[in-house]
Amino acid sequence: MSIKQPFTDLQIKKSAGGFYEGHSVEIAILSKAIMVALVIWALVWPANANGVLGSLNWQLLGDFNGFYVVIVGFFSFFLLAITLLPQTGSRVMGTPGEAPEFSTFSWFSMMFGAGLGVGLMVFATAEPLGLWGSNPLILAGEVTANSEEAIQSGYRYTFLHYGFHAWSIYVVTGLSLAYYAYTRNMPLTIRTALTPLFGRLMNGFLGHVVDVLGVVATILGVSVTIGFGVSQFIDGLYAISGMDWMMDMSGDAPAPGTVGLITGLVVIMGLSIISAVSGVGRGVKYLSNLNLVLSIILLLTFVVFGSFLFAMTTYASSIADYIIHYVSLSFGAFGPQSAADFAAALPPEAAPFADALRTGATNAWGSFDAFKSGLEGEAAALPENVLTAAYAAGEPGRQFGWQAGWTTFYWAWWIAFSPFVGLFLARISKGRSVREFIIGCVIAPALVCFAWMTILGGTAIDLELTGGADGAIIGASNTAKLFVTLGQMLSGGFLSAITVMCVVLILTFLVTSADSGILVMNTIMSGGEQQTGIKHRIVWGVILTLVIGTLLIAGKTNGGADPMEALKSAMIIGALPFTMVMGLMCIALAKALYRDGLREKSATVAAE
Repeated sequence: MSIKQPFTDLQIKKSAGGFYEGHSVEIAILSKAIMVALVIWALVWPANANGVLGSLNWQLLGDFNGFYVVIVGFFSFFLLAITLLPQTGSRVMGTPGEAPEFSTFSWFSMMFGAGLGVGLMVFATAEPLGLWGSNPLILAGEVTANSEEAIQSGYRYTFLHYGFHAWSIYVVTGLSLAYYAYTRNMPLTIRTALTPLFGRLMNGFLGHVVDVLGVVATILGVSVTIGFGVSQFIDGLYAISGMDWMMDMSGDAPAPGTVGLITGLVVIMGLSIISAVSGVGRGVKYLSNLNLVLSIILLLTFVVFGSFLFAMTTYASSIADYIIHYVSLSFGAFGPQSAADFAAALPPEAAPFADALRTGATNAWGSFDAFKSGLEGEAAALPENVLTAAYAAGEPGRQFGWQAGWTTFYWAWWIAFSPFVGLFLARISKGRSVREFIIGCVIAPALVCFAWMTILGGTAIDLELTGGADGAIIGASNTAKLFVTLGQMLSGGFLSAITVMCVVLILTFLVTSADSGILVMNTIMSGGEQQTGIKHRIVWGVILTLVIGTLLIAGKTNGGADPMEALKSAMIIGALPFTMVMGLMCIALAKALYRDGLREKSATVAAE
């Protein structure tokens, strides 16, 4: 029985001349209109933009938190299935016998630098420390925050956020794009991944919408990454130079100020545009190799001078703990706790004060002592045992608030980042098998991330646990924690040298992420072409700079608020539509792999 050939006649209308020559005018104009509107809104009405984005963000999280959690769990098990199946895992993404385009070292360093480079620099110490002080087991009262018993659960969720789940998100997009591009000779663009489901409809407006969703998600995902990275870059420069003009000195600890952030952003994006103009074959490759070498030097510094034995013990036990709880971590979603549900869970003595008790009892970032101190009047006079029961009644609300504000934020960030990282992974993975692609892009980098988090983060935790840091690392801002940890661990000229190296490493990671993002956006605009015009790379570099800059300013409008808040809210909102596209990608890829297998069997039978 013959099997119908797959649809491969994807035609993306491109301009034949003028400024947009070789690009899709519809995709470019729609994408730019959305981004320019966002820039104007954030620039002219920054307080309104910050407030509306934050409100809409939490409304969407209330409705879609469970969706985010479950679909990311599905992504990881979907990739596991096609890796283990012989008929799918062995398929080569290219012509039979074709050798990979890049060496394994360059392939790994490029995926590592583009995928999680800046995130690892910012959160290598901040993430384990933060989760050591707040995670679902602490919220449930099973362990005490910042205690020896909280280390295991803290690393369980650290590995969740930076492990197999995170890289599975990238690989779903990357594998879909690479498979069709290199086995069916189709354009390397987002709409290609849905052709097994929608066929010729991808040639029209629906295809434009899918590509625009990919561009918008890419811009917002890269923006958040660069926003965090620029903040750490300024923290590093301050640690080296002590220049107060870059910092906001009004809080408990110095934090990057608006002037410093914008100055750092302009410098980094200028270098990124220059690198993007040079193309992936030169700029990104060389910067990625430099990133990996400097990362190894930083890691070895922590191995020699940090708490390496503590880190390795934690590494082994935490991987085992992560795998044991893998299924529950993948699909354990929480929903918001309504006022009626909270009131119903209260003891009778506390029921009349439900409204007064609910805010503090469901606050994921508070504590029992903070809950009690925030009460007034008759509610504050309730007996200790009643207040304890009232606080316990709010646990479902705290669990939801924590998951929505932490795990789901990460899933939205990785999903928004996935068009960029996925398309970039696809560009550098021609000639590799499906199984090699998944193992190389999920398991290998995740294991490196685990080592990075346990060696750097474990040293910070050990310094705090033994009293050596005396709360200095915990009290620092997230982007300053790495430098404070180094300051507790080293001294003298060597500290200065390593701090300078870290600033250089942050800079090169940022440039790698930004220039790769610019190249990816132009690839989508040009219908999958890998060589795009220099002027378009410059234009999108400028647009990306304006998006980040205006949203950073908007985030500072609410009385010293975190400048990243507006960026994070916009990113979570922009990621939701693309999350749905990724779900369809999995269905389309499963269909394509199955049908291609049938075609091979049919061809073999016919030949016999």
